Amino acid sequence: MNTEEIKSKLTKKIIEDVEDCIPKGTSADKIKKIYEDVMKEYELAKVAQGESVGIISAESIGEPGTQMILRTFHLAGVAEMNVTTGLPRLIEILDGRKSIETPMMEIYLKEPYKSGKNIKELAVQIKETRLGELVKEFIIDLAENTVSFTLDEDKLKLIGATPSLIIKAIEKAAKLPVKQNGREISVPVTSKEAGVNEVYKLKELLRHVFVAGVKNITQVLPVKRGEEYVIITAGSNLKAILGMEAVDVHRTTSNDIFELNAVFGIEAARASIINEIYKIIESQGLNVDERHIMLVADMMTVDGMIKGITRYGIIGEKSSVLARASFETPIKHLINAALVGERDPLNSVVENVMINQIVPIGTGQSRIVMKDKENKK
Repeated sequence: MNTEEIKSKLTKKIIEDVEDCIPKGTSADKIKKIYEDVMKEYELAKVAQGESVGIISAESIGEPGTQMILRTFHLAGVAEMNVTTGLPRLIEILDGRKSIETPMMEIYLKEPYKSGKNIKELAVQIKETRLGELVKEFIIDLAENTVSFTLDEDKLKLIGATPSLIIKAIEKAAKLPVKQNGREISVPVTSKEAGVNEVYKLKELLRHVFVAGVKNITQVLPVKRGEEYVIITAGSNLKAILGMEAVDVHRTTSNDIFELNAVFGIEAARASIINEIYKIIESQGLNVDERHIMLVADMMTVDGMIKGITRYGIIGEKSSVLARASFETPIKHLINAALVGERDPLNSVVENVMINQIVPIGTGQSRIVMKDKENKK
């Protein structure tokens, strides 16, 4: 078989990847040998007809999953920045949870920042800054029903903010008049029924007024990876970060799958599910073939939206009453099905196991139908 014949049996993507890796000036005999080896690997990678891919994937992920350690990983040197890993993180992904415990980003940078120049200044610009971080002290005046404070000028310089910027931020967030007397800024309670509670509520509101940086990015940590610097964050705001000139938009990512779906689409979300699950399994020292993880990711995203493997997601949409009942809340499913006279087609694995029938499994399995001669007559 010559090279062109081998190419005709391979996929376009494999041929493109092979062509990219072959150095220029490689002889025809060597190229043929490369394609022969690729063909062997391709044939071995194919799923055999009748293979029960779903059951094998479930076993392959479930068995090492039972060996996972329940732990939370702390980033070295920063006590506040925790990253959920291991089994808790795996459950988060497979359940398709919209609000995750520890959202984080890996921000890759352009020059000169990725070489380490001015990276601390950039990190400060990215971190969310609230008014409470810039104030020396809050003074509550119950006689006048006002909250006053003085700003820390050193901290203002660090983030590049001015008192006028702070006043604008307060007026926008609290929708109250702001008075400035030298270094002191005061905000009155304008409500007619102003009392102690309202004044203290105003103080708490002022503490949390957003002043500068990127919203939801609560911590930043520049780290060196190989030859370049990367900023790891606690909290995620992908859309705002990608709008910054210093950020490498092609490599920056978030561990929030729903946010990736909103910004980049369902294909990016699918890739993120695969990467996140693979990263968790690898960090635990376990080994699972990536194709099993890909099958799970495909099931979660096949409808164009992310659905968890829960009774509200994929399981809830199964056509089989018994399959839904076998997962969670069996009585509820059975009563609801009985009320509407629902029929069960028994075309999946679980429901056939429950009633002791042969399980209809096998991907690509064909069936032969033969006509009986007597019936033909």
